[in-house]
Amino acid sequence: MSWFHWVSLTSRILAVNILPLALLGGGIFYLDTYRKQLLDERYKLARIEAQITAEALAGATRERQEALLIQIGKEQSMRLRMFDAEGNLWADSFELDEPAFTFGDPTTDDWQEDFAQILDRAVDTIVGAEPIPDYIEPEEAKADSWPELERAREEGLSQIQLRDAPDGTPVINAAAPVGLVGSTLLTTRNAVDITETVRGARSSLVSAVFLTLLISIALSLYLARTIVLPLRSLAKAAIRVRLGRDRGVEVPRLPDRHDEIGLLARAVSDMTVTLRERIDGVEHFAADVAHEIKNPLASLRSAIESMGRVEDPELRKQLTDIASHDVRRIDRLVTEISDASRIDAELSRATFELVDLAVLTEGIIERREYRAENGEKRVEIARPMGGAMVNGVPMRLERVIENLLDNAVSFSPSEGVIDVRISMERDHVSMEVCDQGPGIPEAAREKVFHRFHSVRPDEEDFGNHSGLGLAIARTIAQAHDGTVTAHDRPDGTPGACLKLVLPAASPANP
Repeated sequence: MSWFHWVSLTSRILAVNILPLALLGGGIFYLDTYRKQLLDERYKLARIEAQITAEALAGATRERQEALLIQIGKEQSMRLRMFDAEGNLWADSFELDEPAFTFGDPTTDDWQEDFAQILDRAVDTIVGAEPIPDYIEPEEAKADSWPELERAREEGLSQIQLRDAPDGTPVINAAAPVGLVGSTLLTTRNAVDITETVRGARSSLVSAVFLTLLISIALSLYLARTIVLPLRSLAKAAIRVRLGRDRGVEVPRLPDRHDEIGLLARAVSDMTVTLRERIDGVEHFAADVAHEIKNPLASLRSAIESMGRVEDPELRKQLTDIASHDVRRIDRLVTEISDASRIDAELSRATFELVDLAVLTEGIIERREYRAENGEKRVEIARPMGGAMVNGVPMRLERVIENLLDNAVSFSPSEGVIDVRISMERDHVSMEVCDQGPGIPEAAREKVFHRFHSVRPDEEDFGNHSGLGLAIARTIAQAHDGTVTAHDRPDGTPGACLKLVLPAASPANP
């Protein structure tokens, strides 16, 4: 039943529970239709029998009529009664001879018969069947006591009337005019066979429903097994991950399951992997922070301790400059570390808005030139005419662009040119920041995004960068469903290109 894993749990549960009910409900309405068909056929037969019998009686003598009533009543298991023009009963097959049938006595029925009658009434209630009048013998043997006889006398046509016997079986009366002198014939048949047939079909239906119920129970148990066992496996793995006793715990991914359980298993597995990566990242980050802060602290302590033993004013000034530089370095490290540690939390709560990356970049470049942050380097920008719309947090996207420009400025030669190219690529917006520096070796293109990885130009003062700039840029880009990667310059000249790619946003649907 591998195909079963492709069906959603909701569909499985509904199918398993609805199947017996649908079969039972459909069977009940089918049986009601089947009973109506049997009665319609019996109505036609009773009408034909009454008309043929009336034609046979019309031209016969009284003795011949009585003989026909007895004969037909015995052969057809019916009761036949003749009424004269005044509506008086003058011949009854049950009085002329032994009755051809008798109604069942409900007081002597066993529990099975009582239960069958209860089911009959329940089915009639469910399908909304019209009530059937009880069959009661009138006190006076007059034609006026039978509505069907009155209609037959008035209209001159045969009439049918259904009644309910004391034992719940149907009684079919057929009234037909006899000859032209106003006499009428009333035939009565107790259609016990219809009730027996319907009850037999209902027994088959109950057996089918019972079998379907057993199958439904089996499917339910199988369904429970397909749900419970994987959930237990996932729960055990999650507990082991929570306790942290085994770093090698693998959460089952259930690749063969394509339903909700499979989606849950893969989501929990991916979440566990991400959680471990986060934990490992935090541990490594804490170790890196301790290492990075320890170096300037050691230098600061050494400068302060040496300052008390130095008498030379020039040397004391050098030690003071070293201490001041170390303090600024520690302050920069703390600021960068604080930003790096809270970026994920801030972006998870931030509300994204529509941002034109080209306009944002142009504004940043203008401000940097005004503050002379680019030094002697010249920044040239190429942007699309229609803008480059993305969804994001403007302040954080500014941080990404600033960090990419800072990196390019650091590695560009004096009076070098930094090329910034913004373009639309299908459903993405791309921005490349290319410098004219030595470039980044292919083996080191991922390392430059590691935290505290800081390989700076020789002419740059030591400690002016924390090594977190590109790591922060990539973290922010990933929080925006984007990427930051390192490449060679596309024109083949020396230098590095840092490429930011973000999903494009339509202005009409940000």
